[in-house]
Amino acid sequence: MSLKIVVLAKQVPDTRNVGKDAMTAEGTVNRAALPAIFNPEDLNALEQALRLKEQNPGSTVGLLTMGPPRAGEIIREGLYRGADTGWLLTDRLFAGADTLATSYALATAIQKIGDVDIVIGGRQAIDGDTAQVGPQVAQKLGLNQVTYAEEILKVENGKATIRRLIDGGVEVVEAPLPLVITVNGSAAECRPANAKLVMKYKYAACPLEVAEDDTHKGLRAERPYLNLTQWSVADVNGDVNQCGLSGSPTKVKEVQNIVFQAKESKTLGASDQDIDGMIKELLNDKIIG
Repeated sequence: MSLKIVVLAKQVPDTRNVGKDAMTAEGTVNRAALPAIFNPEDLNALEQALRLKEQNPGSTVGLLTMGPPRAGEIIREGLYRGADTGWLLTDRLFAGADTLATSYALATAIQKIGDVDIVIGGRQAIDGDTAQVGPQVAQKLGLNQVTYAEEILKVENGKATIRRLIDGGVEVVEAPLPLVITVNGSAAECRPANAKLVMKYKYAACPLEVAEDDTHKGLRAERPYLNLTQWSVADVNGDVNQCGLSGSPTKVKEVQNIVFQAKESKTLGASDQDIDGMIKELLNDKIIG
């Protein structure tokens, strides 16, 4: 059966480079001060979507992302790997969204896309580590959901068979479509960009990415597939009170980059007395407990 698959992908700040300018005065991430990358687990999700496309002839894969105009790069990276299309949610009213507002925006966009069989996203984003957006999207859309997926084994007869990696082992579950799936970082890595697809889509862009003096406007007019879809809050019929900061009850006070360094070392023997002593010391220093 052919499937209409939407991959939730996010352009995230590289949290390995958090510095003193990582936050704005409003307590949101200062994305302009940090390098931007494709969220790692969303790449795992994209690979699962592309495998489903190969297994089910006639299927399509589209990337849905929310962010500033530069987030269009995420869609291009997906196209380079084998995706068919993409949608960028970009609007100042989306800015500063927590997981509640983000899931609301994504859910309204998925409703606009329409007739989606499977929504796939990474388990969590490295700039928040909440693992909330996927389940919240499922709840808002009233869809079934399977989390912690490691591999989508097959889709047939209107049902998906999925292997999950959970505490204590592995389980295989079956869930009816339409369905939201979140994928672990332990799933298969995403395939590299295809050289032919890079050449095909390297000039693809959203309207806000295109400068007035852009020299490739004519090329985009000749090749409509190079014009990426861009939506505002109004385009997806969103409620402005549920988007961005207005719809975000979560407030971040501070972001710090903490590097753990060993200041001293201690050699222990294998005796019960040495181990008991170490545990008591850790408890007394409130390192554990």
